[in-house]
Amino acid sequence: MNQLRTGDIIALGFMTFALFIGAGNIIFPPIVAQQAGEHVWLAAFGFLITAVGLPVITIMALSRMKGSIEIISSPLGRFFSLLLTIVCYLSVGPLFATPRTATVSYEIGFAPYFGTSGSSLLIYSIVYFAFVTAVSLYPNKLLDTVGHVLAPLKIIALAILGIAAFAIPTGMISAPVNNYIASPVSEGFVSGYLTMDTLGALVFGIVIIQAIQSRGVTDTKLITRYAIIASLIAGVGLTLVYISLFKLGLGSHEVAPNAANGAIILHAYVQHAFGDYGSYFLTILIFLACMVTAIGLTCACAEYFTELTGLSYKLLVFILTGFSLLISNLGLTKLIAISVPVLSAIYPPAIVVIMLSFFWKRWNNPSIVVGSVTAVAFLFGIFEAIKAAGFTAQLPTFIQHLPLNEQNLAWLLPSLIVLVFAIVVDRVSASKD
Repeated sequence: MNQLRTGDIIALGFMTFALFIGAGNIIFPPIVAQQAGEHVWLAAFGFLITAVGLPVITIMALSRMKGSIEIISSPLGRFFSLLLTIVCYLSVGPLFATPRTATVSYEIGFAPYFGTSGSSLLIYSIVYFAFVTAVSLYPNKLLDTVGHVLAPLKIIALAILGIAAFAIPTGMISAPVNNYIASPVSEGFVSGYLTMDTLGALVFGIVIIQAIQSRGVTDTKLITRYAIIASLIAGVGLTLVYISLFKLGLGSHEVAPNAANGAIILHAYVQHAFGDYGSYFLTILIFLACMVTAIGLTCACAEYFTELTGLSYKLLVFILTGFSLLISNLGLTKLIAISVPVLSAIYPPAIVVIMLSFFWKRWNNPSIVVGSVTAVAFLFGIFEAIKAAGFTAQLPTFIQHLPLNEQNLAWLLPSLIVLVFAIVVDRVSASKD
């Protein structure tokens, strides 16, 4: 029975960590820290629950089910399970997340040198996705290319930034602003929720399982154990990165007062800490962060759609990267405007499906419980999508008065109420049988 060597287990953990850390994960915590000010560690606590806890739990859940979204969502029935799977893969793959890695890495790392013209972005995206394609064509070597090469480079760059954040502070801690004054924990919770890493984890599950199997491991219990270890290594890495980025943004008012986003804070900080070389360092860091994420998403999507359609894996890699290339040239602003409402609708039912997957054996009919709660979460997810699209006035009045509505978590309480009711119905029906 084949087992992973210690070096491969560590590389698997590094690869899992590197798959999660994209540009959004790097630029988001600094702006949260600047706005949270003196309440930063309360906000960080809430942030870590959803930006680290949920993705790690998702990988653990998937490791028990061959890394498949379809299996984990099977209580929804064949049609809805397939629909959720396809929507998740397309959303965090060629429609939104993969193209965004190209636009973000260009706008943050390369636009200062090459400008913001459409032709410059096109040339960059062609080169970028050519590299993504070259690595993604060989998924069995992903543990070697990503786990042993790209991931360590990415981790070294993040470590340099993290150590600098503590060794070279920027200035005084400011007072909190906006919702961070009264409710820093819940605001941080929602901020982490909006990183969308849980949806990424749903897609990366199959990549991690394939990487383990590429080393000849076939025992189901061993695969699950290695995936859980990898998710825990990734969780520790994510926590360390986020804490250092919170520290970086905490005193950033002096170098980037009232910054509009985390990218501005990062640019200002690396200039402060490293001088002119800081811009080159940030370019390398963002490029590596985005590249590894894009490779992971492309491999995952190609693996899934190969099983679904019967088309060859390599052909699908070319199709997916080609489509991502086209979408990336819409520009970051348009991509975000389109993606946020869609992702807001998907996220609540995805969380429900993940969390309830641990309790199937406790219920007589999991389909009743999971299906009813997921339906309610999706309904309220649509309301969240309408809000995100800017059509709040068209929503029913009662939505505005629901608990946690201001935190974009109005779906949570109705879902919990339906969960309790569905469990009672399941127990009653089981006793009658």
